[in-house]
Amino acid sequence: MAVKIRMKRMGKKKSPFYRIVVADVRAPRDGKFIEELGYYNPCSEPAELKIDGDKVKDWISKGAKPSDTVKALLQKESIID
Repeated sequence: MAVKIRMKRMGKKKSPFYRIVVADVRAPRDGKFIEELGYYNPCSEPAELKIDGDKVKDWISKGAKPSDTVKALLQKESIID
């Protein structure tokens, strides 16, 4: 089973809020997921980001691949290289 770390969109129309989740690549964007790792709110000033770094590193060691956007956020927070 291929697993990705990606964002699940939530919030109102034109006011997005994202949860960072671990999901099967075949699952839809806002569908079923395995575990929630944190959240990202780009609408607040400054943008709010909370991620459990230990869980992220654990999932990456198990073979999960972060999406490009999540990878950029993780690098910004110095969780991964």
